[in-house]
Amino acid sequence: MALSAGLQLRQSQSLVMTPQLMQSIRLLQFSHVELTRFIEEEVERNPLLELVSSDADHQETGSAAPEETSAAQAASGDAAEDAAWTGSAETPSERMTAEIDARYENVFPDDHGTARVDQPEFIDNWKSMPGSDGARSGEGYDLDDFAARAPTLRDHVAEQISFAFPDPAERLIATDLADQLDAAGYMVGGMAETIARLGAKEADIAGVLSRLQEFEPAGLFARSLGECLALQLARKDRLDPAMAVLVDNLELLARRDFTTLTRICGVDEEDLLDMMAEIRALDPKPGTRFETGSSELVVPDVFVRPASDGGWNIELNPDTLPRVLVNQTYFASVTGKMPKNAPGQDFLGECLQTANWLARSLDQRARTIIKVATEIVRQQDAFLLHGVDHLRPLNLKAVADAIGMHESTVSRVTANKYMITPRGVFELKYFFTVSIASANPGGDAHSAESVRHRIRVMVAEEAAEAVLSDDDLVDLLKKSGVEIARRTVAKYREAMAIPSSVQRRREKRARARAAAV
Repeated sequence: MALSAGLQLRQSQSLVMTPQLMQSIRLLQFSHVELTRFIEEEVERNPLLELVSSDADHQETGSAAPEETSAAQAASGDAAEDAAWTGSAETPSERMTAEIDARYENVFPDDHGTARVDQPEFIDNWKSMPGSDGARSGEGYDLDDFAARAPTLRDHVAEQISFAFPDPAERLIATDLADQLDAAGYMVGGMAETIARLGAKEADIAGVLSRLQEFEPAGLFARSLGECLALQLARKDRLDPAMAVLVDNLELLARRDFTTLTRICGVDEEDLLDMMAEIRALDPKPGTRFETGSSELVVPDVFVRPASDGGWNIELNPDTLPRVLVNQTYFASVTGKMPKNAPGQDFLGECLQTANWLARSLDQRARTIIKVATEIVRQQDAFLLHGVDHLRPLNLKAVADAIGMHESTVSRVTANKYMITPRGVFELKYFFTVSIASANPGGDAHSAESVRHRIRVMVAEEAAEAVLSDDDLVDLLKKSGVEIARRTVAKYREAMAIPSSVQRRREKRARARAAAV
């Protein structure tokens, strides 16, 4: 058998992912914040792009020229529309007036008097005062700008340290210990590390720490949950020997081992329930009542409102649709003055291609989101009308087949996107749940989320003398038409952090006892 070299010609097809195609796919799964950050980066590197805010949208595009293109708003599903940037034209008289006003010698005090040059107004010097620019421009003040900032935990502790420790050395130790507080108000550093860092005696640091633990609110500067609860109980003069033993054995309380607790505390079950009620009224994280930072609000991407014909109006939130403009006029004016084969022409050509791609990708992203959201609303119409009990089982394939897209595309669109409905704000992935068979032959399947909701409601409504076991929950669900196994009920119950029937019976008895007290 001889070996020889030869040339063969074959023709085949393959899908090639270009960088722009991969970036378009990434845009689908971007959240509003990620998309805005990406567009701002593109605007910085591309001179032909301009990001237009929603407030200035009508002002900047009001005198639009047809040679400027932009990314469409897509809330109505339209294609990319034309827009332009134009400056305001000045007449000769207006230009002359502007030149006269710009000269310093033509600035005269009015009849009411103005401040001298060497004595500027007080509000101009107060840089931190909000609304000063608005006052000079004739706009009113916004009282919200002057609202006092809520004190942080660090501010609250620092204020008490300044009054409690007049001695500089003790104040230095107290400040260092305050820097070791976490958001919950607990000490995260060790005593040995503090001694090595400050070079102070252990007795001095322990004395300062003991005084810091007297600060308000009670429980600050604790080194464990037990010490935090003990500090609060001591402040109420309720840290007796039995309560101290209970606080030292919180792991038994977490396991709800009441038999062992009654034995080691030397009390009966009724007294133990009273002690548990007192502990439940304490604050395990006293530092969280102070401001820890600004919370980020969820901005919905899709609005769903009832329509007059009984259906639903579905539209995109314009605040989550960044609008970019492509300046064709600037491109034409710059390239028209360049000689042929100039180095800048290739750069501007790439910028124009990238800008047009971004405009088309944003428009396609908006169209895809509205398609997926519309199909989700169609599938989950009963949920919007009647609540979570009527949430239907739904998977990505059902939505993808209905709108003619791939499952991966639907998965990317539903990631990090939110929909505001009459029932509240939900992530798009919330509407995709596992199907649970019906107990009735030929009956409709049930959504796993609706079954979890039923379990949660049944547990919340049970009485202390009639706590439902997992078997009882299975029987009640079967009577309502849900075919479910006991292990599935136990899995759902544990996922929702619902204790077992034995633990719930003890807790309900303790709560009933506390309410009676």
